[in-house]
Amino acid sequence: MTDEIRIIPVRGMGEVRPGDDLAGLILAALAAGGQAIQPGDVVVVTQKVVSKAEGRLVDPETVEPSAFARQIAETARKDAHFQEVVLRESRRIVKMANGVLITETREGLICANSGVDESNVAGGRVVCLLPEDSDRSAAGLRAAFLERAGVSPAVIISDTFGRPWRDGQVNVAIGVAGMLPMSDYAGVDDPYGYTMHATLIAVADEIAGAAELVMGKIDAVPVAIVRGFAFTPSDTASARQLIRDPRFDLFR
Repeated sequence: MTDEIRIIPVRGMGEVRPGDDLAGLILAALAAGGQAIQPGDVVVVTQKVVSKAEGRLVDPETVEPSAFARQIAETARKDAHFQEVVLRESRRIVKMANGVLITETREGLICANSGVDESNVAGGRVVCLLPEDSDRSAAGLRAAFLERAGVSPAVIISDTFGRPWRDGQVNVAIGVAGMLPMSDYAGVDDPYGYTMHATLIAVADEIAGAAELVMGKIDAVPVAIVRGFAFTPSDTASARQLIRDPRFDLFR
């Protein structure tokens, strides 16, 4: 059991641009604030700065809309160029109604507009795409921390998702490295002697959601350190483990 958890915001990173050394920026900001990554930490990094550093930025005006994108845009009263970017980032459309486009991304995430985001992106109408491989991005940051700081924390790439059946949005893990993203309690007896059979806790999502409490949406805090959580280390874990198998998806 974890007795106490601290969530430490990493401030002072400034604007992240394509090609920037994201790990270096994080370590420098930590050092400037008198902080350092410690063994057992979980470093939560927002998708937006990962995508910016990786150059995952697109000007929709440079993308020629398809006939389908124009049709969607007319129905939803939205920009056809933006809709084309969304379509190109999707594997399939899950739901389309009332001007909302829910898609499945190439990584298997189900989200609005394929995760294409116009907020917190400096530079005109430029939009931000999800990383091409969020697990790879997380693993790259983890390796860089080990090389430069001598410590190998777990790393979570987070993004804000809506939820079926509930209003409001929460941060979830779309990339994971160094820790199992779920805790399985199947076969464990509860305090009353009942053996649990289907209790699987998405701890990576819970950590991402907790980290967002110190990040905010307009506070320019794209990274947080979660300290004190007793995660299960893993060198092969993936955020894809959090995606429900289609065989058991009652809503697909």
